[in-house]
Amino acid sequence: MEYASDAELFGRRNLMRGASAAFGMAFLNRSIHADDGAGKQLPGSQVTDNGSSIRLTEMRLYWVGPVVYLKLETNLGISGWGDIKGVDPRPAKVLAESLFELIKGENPTRIEHLWQKLYRAHRDIRGGAFMVHTIAAIDIALWDLVGKLWKVPVYRLLGGPTRDRIRVYHTPKAQKVPPHGIYEHAVTPADIDRMVQAVARAREQVGPDGAVMFDAHCAVPPAALIQLAAALKPYDLLFIEEPAVPGNIEVFKRLKQQINIPLATGERDRTIWGMIPYLQDGCIDILQPDCCHTGGISQMKKIATLAEAYMIPLAPHCTATFLGIAASLHVAASIPLLLIHEFYPQNAGFNAPGVTRMAYEVDAEGYVSLPPGPGLGVEVDEARLLEESKKPQSYKWPGATLKDGSIADY
Repeated sequence: MEYASDAELFGRRNLMRGASAAFGMAFLNRSIHADDGAGKQLPGSQVTDNGSSIRLTEMRLYWVGPVVYLKLETNLGISGWGDIKGVDPRPAKVLAESLFELIKGENPTRIEHLWQKLYRAHRDIRGGAFMVHTIAAIDIALWDLVGKLWKVPVYRLLGGPTRDRIRVYHTPKAQKVPPHGIYEHAVTPADIDRMVQAVARAREQVGPDGAVMFDAHCAVPPAALIQLAAALKPYDLLFIEEPAVPGNIEVFKRLKQQINIPLATGERDRTIWGMIPYLQDGCIDILQPDCCHTGGISQMKKIATLAEAYMIPLAPHCTATFLGIAASLHVAASIPLLLIHEFYPQNAGFNAPGVTRMAYEVDAEGYVSLPPGPGLGVEVDEARLLEESKKPQSYKWPGATLKDGSIADY
């Protein structure tokens, strides 16, 4: 039996490699230029980056009430909207103008890149409410813009929907009870009774198959909350919201050790970095990021993924215009672990009448339909917005004091 020499084997291998490469190029060429035999191009046979030529050209800002509406414009005539809320709108508006200098002329489809460029632009100006809330509005506007560019709802860009509808409150089947006051460093039996009776009424309204939540709103001192939680146990709360002021994780750990009701927080925390301590220390059962507070759609999606690793669901905080509401709902539509979503579409304090509109339906079980598209699926009456913004605007710091005149942390 004769064996081929090394040289012959090498030659055959090269010949086969060459043939394979030629076949591969021919297949690629055929795929790129494929047709049905009659000259008609087959679907998916061309791969083109339709977003390669779009650029950010202008930013328009409208201050109305407690909100700054933000519009990003492009050279292709496609625009996106976001809203800045939860901070003094006067410096926020100026900050947005300043930040736009960093991204003007950029491709808006590079959303993650632009978020990083804004957030990490200055080593000494990183994080904090004003910076992150303003970046959130820009981020939301970018997602809106890109959804319109590709003619899909934002949740399609986030991996598609993981659910068919989104459970929300307030509805006849889900009620959240406020603390009915700002309390001293301790409470009286009358204070406890007032809060317990409010929860009892809510439970009666929603029935045994409904959801009742209690929002401590950082207004009930930790020691008082421990007393209150014992009295609330018979009413099977879905969770106690904002049990303590953020800043000292040891307080949350102490509350978790003493309270046998699920605890939720997150609306006053920002970005994935603000959420890490709650997860690592196991002192929170539900996370409540606010899309407009935490850095926008980009960060809220990351927070959901981070929480998923700890089996912690989200119950997003959401008091915003339809722009902020839609942004949060799009994320909620796309994540695996969602408990319930705050939903106040008729909140006139944020939604200036007639300025923004979004189609939605809430069914009998208390679920809202998935947000529409393309983009956020929100219509903005810019002419009316301009008219409203020309009216005198003012901002008053809320402030709050206790009975003795000392400052309340509320």
